[in-house]
Amino acid sequence: MIAGHLQIKNDYYYMVLSYTDSDGKRKQPWIPTGLPVKGNKKRAEKMLIETRQTYVPPVSSGNGHLSADMLFADYMETWLEIIRGSVEKTTFSSYTQMVKKKIVPYFRDTGITLGSIQAKHIQSFYLHELKSVSASTVIHEHANIHKALKYAVKMDLIPFNPADKVERPKKQKYIADYYRLDELEKLFEVTKDHPYSLLIQMTAFYGLRRSEALGLKWDAIDFERNTITIRHIVTEAEVDGKSVIISEDRAKTKSSLRSLPLVGHFRQKLLELKEQQKENKRVCGNCYSYDYDGYIFVDAMGTIFNPNAVTENFSKILKRNGLRHIRFHDLRHSCASLLLANDVPMKQIQEWLGHSDISTTANIYSHLDYKSKITSANVMDNVLALPDTKSQGW
Repeated sequence: MIAGHLQIKNDYYYMVLSYTDSDGKRKQPWIPTGLPVKGNKKRAEKMLIETRQTYVPPVSSGNGHLSADMLFADYMETWLEIIRGSVEKTTFSSYTQMVKKKIVPYFRDTGITLGSIQAKHIQSFYLHELKSVSASTVIHEHANIHKALKYAVKMDLIPFNPADKVERPKKQKYIADYYRLDELEKLFEVTKDHPYSLLIQMTAFYGLRRSEALGLKWDAIDFERNTITIRHIVTEAEVDGKSVIISEDRAKTKSSLRSLPLVGHFRQKLLELKEQQKENKRVCGNCYSYDYDGYIFVDAMGTIFNPNAVTENFSKILKRNGLRHIRFHDLRHSCASLLLANDVPMKQIQEWLGHSDISTTANIYSHLDYKSKITSANVMDNVLALPDTKSQGW
């Protein structure tokens, strides 16, 4: 018979079983009795004996140990391994960070099993999280939990998805920050001799995502037709506890794959940089790194600019030069704000930035479209007669 004992948590009895699985690992699943401590000791002891006699440890499968009796925390970790090969590395990294650092620690403390988890347990987790994180973060956590439980339903481990019954927090509307024209010009001036100079300028001018800018390769530049093609990305993710650079021949969405005109300023700068890289290879010889040969934004030794380092160093540059803090990604928003301020239609901005839908562009930047509001105000002022503002003797 499987060993086990009672444990008290939050004034309720839990059965803690103990056994060794087929891989020789010790398992101690917590199973809630649902019984309050007061006046229920004998009933809890009887339930423990019956459970120890009838409990069947989960059988090992190719996807790990799957059973309704396993801890929900253990199930979430197993689910991660199940989906590992079916999602992008960056997506898996994001899932892993959220599951292992947030979801698993919380639910492991509760001792709730996969088969016994209810909507109220998930809702309590969200309320707990909202004390320290944003609603957007909780929505992402919900997506992980919902997807994992959906798989459990598919595998006939549970009859329905309890996450369907949970109220998600309302997502807060994101207000994009950006630099105005004079701030951008000052940024360009103070960074003109910095290794990031061209990276910063092209990111702001073309409204690129960080992954798109760092993913630019020389074969994406057509010096004859004067075009830049956005078709490759470079990101950074934590995989199996290690930070790795991920380069992929894809974009965030289909619309992100786009060609943009290569203007004279950047054409000249890129040609100069290409010659400089040739010279760096000659001078460095065998010390030059060819791991990222063909990329535009590499240092003098051929090492690609690290994505997270770019973000961190960008903040340091701003602070060192007394500039207002924005994120590196806000250079993209700065581009959109300048286009709007100069009467570029929203549809053209969508295509320039590579958004999949114009509603995305409008949702992010509608608050910046001040000129259209002035037009609306003038129309209303012309058609609606307002009374004179003479004193009424009040």
